[in-house]
Amino acid sequence: MSEKRPSNYLFDSAALHESLRRNKAVVCAISASYISTFAGYPLDSIKSRLQTTKTPISIARLAALVYREEGVIGFYRGLWIPLMTISFVRAASFTIYTRTKEYFRDNHMLSRNTMLDVSAAGGIGGALSGSLISFGSAPFELVKVRRQLEYSIAATKGIRLVKPPGTIEAIRDIFRTNGIFGLYTGFRLHFVRDTLGTALYFFEYDGLRHIMGRAPSGEQGDTPTWLPLHASLVPFCCGSVAGVTSWALIYPLDVVKTKVQQRALAGERKRTVFETLHRLIRGPDPNAPKPFLLGVARIYRGLGVSALRSVTTHGLLWTFFDLTSAYIDGLPHAKESNIDS
Repeated sequence: MSEKRPSNYLFDSAALHESLRRNKAVVCAISASYISTFAGYPLDSIKSRLQTTKTPISIARLAALVYREEGVIGFYRGLWIPLMTISFVRAASFTIYTRTKEYFRDNHMLSRNTMLDVSAAGGIGGALSGSLISFGSAPFELVKVRRQLEYSIAATKGIRLVKPPGTIEAIRDIFRTNGIFGLYTGFRLHFVRDTLGTALYFFEYDGLRHIMGRAPSGEQGDTPTWLPLHASLVPFCCGSVAGVTSWALIYPLDVVKTKVQQRALAGERKRTVFETLHRLIRGPDPNAPKPFLLGVARIYRGLGVSALRSVTTHGLLWTFFDLTSAYIDGLPHAKESNIDS
């Protein structure tokens, strides 16, 4: 009796394909996230600087200033932190999100093919994902903010940087000043932002995909006649719209979080969330408050670059997610072994 085996016993393509199918959400999330994160990071760096600068400055002028003082590397300062954590954050986030939707479907909850049920299932999955992931992502985001704002933090302390400290040195400084819990500075704001933001994001994305003709099986059907998009553009457009709108809604919370973290890292007096928000809107002088609308405009300073970042990051994320998913779905299935007797 002889059994046919793969020509290369150490590389079983059938087993590899089956593994990719079992872990499709993780593989798609990781591969798409690396590309989208690298593409959108320079805009994220400019966004953090715009949020904390005390004087109005245009995006183009700030970008030129960063390039003149820090070079191209200034736009990618701290990049390796999100790249290092992206495999954990995206894989875990999409796994929780997809498993939550599978749980609802298997238990016949929110399983109707209506926009409300589809959006609600995605939103609940997003809320669970954002809240759980925030415990692991908060320290890394704090270090990222520290790296992006090295020069402004040093200026607050009265220090002129010749060469900014590296990431490891920044972590050591945070740990030396405030201990292990220093890595969770501003965690409550981070938790609320990620829970609400991720819930809104997946709520909107799944709702938009339903409107654009996605079937319950996940396959893209015909788009509505009032918006005849090519099927390949649907993930990019839905991801971009969901990213921009959800981010716009939670943007003030992100500004306050970044400001609270900047003050803590610079060793300045701690302010409450409401005090920070009030000062951002009405200004530091209670005797001469700024006009409310002018203060709100200051809160949303940097939203334009954030919107551009969201279009780039989330559009590419879902585009490559769907491309990778379609590739895995098209892999050949394992065939039964032929046994000759």
